[in-house]
Amino acid sequence: MVRRSKLKRDEIVEIFSRFQKVEPEPKGELQSVNTFTFLVAVVLSAQATDEGVNRATGPLFAVADTPEKMLALGEDKVRDYIRTIGLYRNKAKNVIALAQALIDRHGSEVPEDREALEALPGVGRKTANVVLNNAFGHPTIAVDTHLFRLGNRIGIAPGKNVVEVENGLLKHIPDEFKRHAHHWLILHGRYICKARKPECGRCLISDICKFKDKVY
Repeated sequence: MVRRSKLKRDEIVEIFSRFQKVEPEPKGELQSVNTFTFLVAVVLSAQATDEGVNRATGPLFAVADTPEKMLALGEDKVRDYIRTIGLYRNKAKNVIALAQALIDRHGSEVPEDREALEALPGVGRKTANVVLNNAFGHPTIAVDTHLFRLGNRIGIAPGKNVVEVENGLLKHIPDEFKRHAHHWLILHGRYICKARKPECGRCLISDICKFKDKVY
């Protein structure tokens, strides 16, 4: 189901034109050294901050930047590297299973295919979208808590669940902005349009946004 946007097309174009002018090439904040380590970082970032993940993965990726090296390291040592990250025991198990699956099914390469990605241990729809967008340049939009909030709050893509918001964003955001829309919205939600107290006085799009309870 795709709900109707609360914004007109020219308003949506203006929103993303402003984001683009300020940050033409937005980047994610997860650190990695190649596509494999990026996939691992995204898997580890579930229910954790990017900053916290980066602190743990810097030393980990220095010694294990391929599926083979990760597998050789073993679950116990991976667990030691990432124990500061939430759910680290289960995540360590997933990282090892992920490395094994990449070796067995994909010649140690991260597949550029949604179905193949989602079949990997620890990889769901959101993670697949992030990898397809960041690593391969696909115009996917991964809906996390920030994008779910902004889709509803700004009014671009109202929805009752992440799939409705994702489908709405994909429908309503013009093609020329889809490549970077995910990053623009995440950064906006993380630093300006915060969950508890949005900083509307610093917002680039407050004059367009449909949020009724603006805070100045």
